Amino acid sequence: MIEGISFLKKRRFPPNRNKFKFDLIFSPILIGPFILVVVSSVLIKSIQNQSNNNDFLSHLVTGIFGYCLAIIISNIPLDRLKKYVFPFYIISILSLIFVYFFGITIYGAQRWLSLGLFTFQPSEVAKLSTLLVIALVLEKNKIYSLKDLVKPIILVSIPWILIFFQPDLGTSLVLIFLFFVMLYWAQMPIEWILIVVLSLFTSLFSFVSPFILFLWIPLMGLLAFKSLERRIIFAIITMAFHTIIAKLTPFLWNFGLKDYQKDRLILFIDPSRDPLGGGYHLLQSKIAIGSGGIFGSGFLKGKLTNLNFIPEQHTDFIFSALGEETGFIGSFLVVCIFFILIIQLTRIAKNARTDFESLIVIAIASIFLFQIIINIFMTIGLGPVTGIPLPFMSYGRTSLLINFSCIGFALSTSKRARSLRNL
Repeated sequence: MIEGISFLKKRRFPPNRNKFKFDLIFSPILIGPFILVVVSSVLIKSIQNQSNNNDFLSHLVTGIFGYCLAIIISNIPLDRLKKYVFPFYIISILSLIFVYFFGITIYGAQRWLSLGLFTFQPSEVAKLSTLLVIALVLEKNKIYSLKDLVKPIILVSIPWILIFFQPDLGTSLVLIFLFFVMLYWAQMPIEWILIVVLSLFTSLFSFVSPFILFLWIPLMGLLAFKSLERRIIFAIITMAFHTIIAKLTPFLWNFGLKDYQKDRLILFIDPSRDPLGGGYHLLQSKIAIGSGGIFGSGFLKGKLTNLNFIPEQHTDFIFSALGEETGFIGSFLVVCIFFILIIQLTRIAKNARTDFESLIVIAIASIFLFQIIINIFMTIGLGPVTGIPLPFMSYGRTSLLINFSCIGFALSTSKRARSLRNL
């Protein structure tokens, strides 16, 4: 079990401990993401070289603004934000509801709201508000029994349902992942998590071979019987839960996902079955990355990138442009920056002075990690196309600002943990 939460009590710090620290400006977890923003701005320029689009400039300016925003947030003690967490959560839920009535539809997905001069994506805001409210709840109410899970599950289910039916499969998956990571970090028994996580196999078996369920569901009941208290009751509950998942999966497949999302999941297995249709993105992405070789073709010199062989490459498929123009070396260096970022965030979470701060930072680390793995795997053909952006690199002003806000929360936590060590 990870000893991530120290269960420390609130402590008062001398006033001078919260003064602005200039070394935060050059913190690796802030400099690294900004480097990614600069690199991706050049790649976006290369992708849109044949058009008059200035998305590269918008991405860079948003990144600079996000950099400053992270520094501002880093000087705010997170404990002061607790009273605003639930109002922020309610506002994000309302914005998700407004999307269904006033949202802008792009490529078959209704995910954006227009505020006149700019648009924003409420689902990105919902990720932040959800992790904050879950962190607040888990700090106050530890998970000792199944009834302790009721409130966190309700709080994460509301935005998940609203996001899933937009439809936004990628963000809904992110919410599930960060939720389980936070539960594990809060020292919930690993067996409980396994019972829920393995429901993914229950969904898969309901499609591939329903007969397997006659063995699989009792196996889940046996796992609950051997690991949980009140064995018989929890075993029955577990089997009922997996049975519901098996029955619910076809409904979600038929009514929750759009046709293009179904195609993406099916074509993941065999993209060549429709090389000019749904499998086009995957095939062209792998060709672009493979053509980059060791050192790449050079910035602004990628043939597939310059000629727009990959539609909307500046968003979810930005890594394919990176692979073509910088090759294996450039791609490896970017992955290293991501790796250092995740390691640093995990370290900050372990050293946080309060449970609330620790849970926030580990949730942020889990969001970045999940998006990085899924996006890169997607572009190289090892995962389905899910619409999950690459943090700090994929074009998207809302997601970029939210990501830098998350970095600000981590810096704030690190700053106060360092103050604690210096007392």
